[in-house]
Amino acid sequence: MAPPGLIHSAPGLPDTCVLFQSFADAASMSGPAAETPSAIQICRIMRPDDANVAGNVHGGTILKMIEEAGAIISTRHCNSQNGERCVAALARVERTDFLSPMCIGEVAHVSAEITYTSKHSVEVQVNVMSENILTGTKKLTNKATLWYVPLSLKNVDKVLEVPPVVYSRQEQEEEGRKRYEAQKLERMETKWRNGDIVQPVPNPEPNTVSYSQSSLIHLVGPSDCTLHGFVHGGVTMKLMDEVAGIVAARHCKTNIVTASVDAINFHDKIRKGYVITISGRMTFTSNKSMEIEVLVDADPVVDNSQKRYRAASAFFTYVSLSQEGKSLPVPQLVPETEDEKKRFEEGKGRYLQMKAKRQGQAEPQP
Repeated sequence: MAPPGLIHSAPGLPDTCVLFQSFADAASMSGPAAETPSAIQICRIMRPDDANVAGNVHGGTILKMIEEAGAIISTRHCNSQNGERCVAALARVERTDFLSPMCIGEVAHVSAEITYTSKHSVEVQVNVMSENILTGTKKLTNKATLWYVPLSLKNVDKVLEVPPVVYSRQEQEEEGRKRYEAQKLERMETKWRNGDIVQPVPNPEPNTVSYSQSSLIHLVGPSDCTLHGFVHGGVTMKLMDEVAGIVAARHCKTNIVTASVDAINFHDKIRKGYVITISGRMTFTSNKSMEIEVLVDADPVVDNSQKRYRAASAFFTYVSLSQEGKSLPVPQLVPETEDEKKRFEEGKGRYLQMKAKRQGQAEPQP
């Protein structure tokens, strides 16, 4: 069997390589098979501008690479049959844990595989490995699940049908359907927060929500967008991580790294020329972690027919590190208003739920 071909990816990423597996290779895997390759891999060396001052690669950089791989494979699949051409748009990213830090000089291997399709959506599973090219050591840094919907090139407000995939086992389709129904329900539950806005407070006290909350205003340009005029999901996620990192650094005043990202929901598309405001605020702190809520609002400043709207939302978890890379205690958050106290208790509930889940997974099976 001939080795898979190595080609360059999208324009603007000359140092990014995409490895497309052949259909025969993909069919030998445990995942579903389709007429197009069901798995790809993106490889890129990490550079100084990808990392913070301590040399740890930004979580947003990794999230952007994850989304690039997902967008390539899902768009390729959605155009695998004759019919109306489309582009796959990111709708949701499930909880993503940063299992191990990645550093400058290491190579990121981002592999993506289609694992389920519904009538109008594609589920993509992505794994990220870091490689020390001096020693050859590899380690798993991230696992992520992304959901895409195909939008017509003629009308990006029109969602097209997704070509089905063939599963090697019936259980795979049933498990995928359960994941689809669960994420659909959770997406509906997040819409109640869409009117919530982060407001600045004059002269805030240290360790309060107002003290560390931050916002970034960004004009969406052509380099942020697909060829069809709306923002790449990975660009939005990278900006969200930057704001969350600023909030965490202001609260701790130490080196901080992304530990995990709760589900990221993309409520609506962001178009070229819009102004987006990415706002972050601390919601909860444990002894060694911080939860930051990040909200993305889009303002179509050149279009009077549409008002400002909520485009995306998520919770990021950060940890504080010493110069030696060891975890440090986190200053305890001081919620002041009733809303802040309510968000603190909600964050505490999410923290305890994930802690119990991790402890359950760590227990040896009988």
